[in-house]
Amino acid sequence: MSDATFEVFTDAAGQWRWHLIHDNGNIIADSGEGYASRQKAEQGIESVKRNAPDAEIVRIDESS
Repeated sequence: MSDATFEVFTDAAGQWRWHLIHDNGNIIADSGEGYASRQKAEQGIESVKRNAPDAEIVRIDESS
């Protein structure tokens, strides 16, 4: 079982968004954009689940 839950909600502008909330209450990911419908927000969640289950971690050094 996952240690996180997706929450779908409307923001102050009436757009649909999602958060991925860890069991400890921390937001560990968010939609980054508003969607016109709940269905589109849920499609965004499914896209993340489908397209990044084993995403690589890339380190970007900020030193110059």
